[in-house]
Amino acid sequence: MFAVIETGGKQYTVSPGDSLRVEKLPFKEGESFSFDKVLLTANEDTVRVGTPYVGGATVGANVVSVGRDKKKIVFRYHSKTRYRKKKGHRQHYTEVKIGDFAG
Repeated sequence: MFAVIETGGKQYTVSPGDSLRVEKLPFKEGESFSFDKVLLTANEDTVRVGTPYVGGATVGANVVSVGRDKKKIVFRYHSKTRYRKKKGHRQHYTEVKIGDFAG
């Protein structure tokens, strides 16, 4: 059994018990919520594809942690003009554990 969900402008294939990092969500550690933008659900004998979303389908999840990723360096350089800019970026994320499916 698996589903394809959409969150943060990205799509993820998830199964019950999976753990994944998604873009920051407005929930705290330990809270439960559900993803309602489900694009596809599949089990042993049935596949449901949404247009764009499957009606009434939700995927339950529990927030494991909230944090920031490792620093990524953004460096801009133009040769022969003494142009150099260095900047760092740390992306916020929410780590979730997928629970049960409904619908």
